[in-house]
Amino acid sequence: MSATSEWITVGALADGFMPEAFLLPHVNDFAGKTHTLHFAKGGAIEHRFEADRLHWHADDGHSTGSAPYRATALRPSIYLVDFVKQEQGRHWSISLVLDVSAGVFTAVIGALPSEADTQRGLYGRALAGEPLTGVEVQILHGSLNDASRASQCHHQPTDQLVGLRNRYRYSPTEVYDHIYLNEQFYTWMCLKGVEKGLCDTDRCHYIAIAPELFLFVWREKIVPTLGLVLIDLKAHRSDGKIFGYAGEDFTQVSNFPVASHCQVVSRLEASE
Repeated sequence: MSATSEWITVGALADGFMPEAFLLPHVNDFAGKTHTLHFAKGGAIEHRFEADRLHWHADDGHSTGSAPYRATALRPSIYLVDFVKQEQGRHWSISLVLDVSAGVFTAVIGALPSEADTQRGLYGRALAGEPLTGVEVQILHGSLNDASRASQCHHQPTDQLVGLRNRYRYSPTEVYDHIYLNEQFYTWMCLKGVEKGLCDTDRCHYIAIAPELFLFVWREKIVPTLGLVLIDLKAHRSDGKIFGYAGEDFTQVSNFPVASHCQVVSRLEASE
C-alpha cells in the first residue's frame, strides 16, 4: 500500500482476507435437529437444520425461509450460527450464539444503511442526535426450546473487556489491534494487511457468554460494516464474521467468516 492508506469496500476486504488460514471448521452437530428460540420479549422462531442449510419459521408467521449457514464452536456446546436472509427488500445479517448447555441464546440481527443514507454527513447525524453509523443492530436474548425460561438466565452486557488492547492475527497477512475504550466505543487499527495504516473509533457492544468468553459486535461508520466475533480469552482465539456491501453500487452484500489467534497486549486500569 502507499503511504496514504485508502478505504476499501467490504468485498475488497474479504478478498484481502482470503485464503483464511485460521478459520474454524463448519460443524454439523445440528444436522437433522430443530431448535426453537423463545425470545424474552415474546415470540418464537423455529430453526430446522440440515448439514449446510437451515429453515426458519416464526410462530406468528412474520418470517419464514431458508438459507445456507455456517456453524462453529469455540467451546463445547456453545455455537455460533451465522447466515443472511433476504426479506422486505433488504438483506439481514443473522448471528446466533446458541448456548446449548445453558439452554439460552443471544441473537444479533443487523441491516445495512441504504445508499441514500450513506450520503448523509457525520456532522448532520451528530447535530440530529443520531448514531454516527447507519448500520442497524438488534441484540436479543431468550431460551432454547423451553418457553417457560424465556425471561431467565440470559447472557448479559459486560464491561469486562474495557481497558484491554487485544491483537488479532486473522491470517499471516492480516493483523489488527482493538482497544476497548468504554461500554459504547472501541478503536481499531490495521497493523498489517489490506487496510494497513487505517484506524477509527466505532460503536460497539459487549456480551458475556461464559467465563472469559465474550460476544463483541461493532458497527463501522465510514464504510458501513457490521462485525461480530466471539472472543475466547482463555484459548486466545476468536471466531466470527464481517458483513457489508460487496461493492460501491449497493446491490450485493458480502458476509465472510473471520477467525484469529489473539492475545492481550496491554490492560489499562480505570482511574478515579
